[in-house]
Amino acid sequence: MKHLTRIAAALLGLLFVTFGLNFFLKFIPMPPGPPEGTPPALFMAALFPTGYLAFVKCLEILGGVLVAVPKTRNLGLLVLGPIIVNILAFHVFLTGGAGLLQPPVVLIFGLSGFLLWAGRKRFAGLLES
Repeated sequence: MKHLTRIAAALLGLLFVTFGLNFFLKFIPMPPGPPEGTPPALFMAALFPTGYLAFVKCLEILGGVLVAVPKTRNLGLLVLGPIIVNILAFHVFLTGGAGLLQPPVVLIFGLSGFLLWAGRKRFAGLLES
């Protein structure tokens, strides 16, 4: 179980660091955006010029690095948690479920869910009063 957790954390960290850096360095070609005037296009139109997306991408890089390091894994999951929930919300509410089964999205949900399950005893303290 320990080795699976390390592999899952390394993969999740790599995913977030890669996609976070790609925003700034553009080494992976981006697919064409959503059609103009659609809810996803309007949402992205609000994020890009305001700098909000750059802030989120910095948090993705930070969270990815923290998740990959065993001693800071849970802190990394806390940083990435809201981002992962927003990825889910974007695909459910703005695209109507389109893109939920894309490999990166499935990997992010699967790996983060596995890591949360593996560290559930450490997170249990957050739920106790």
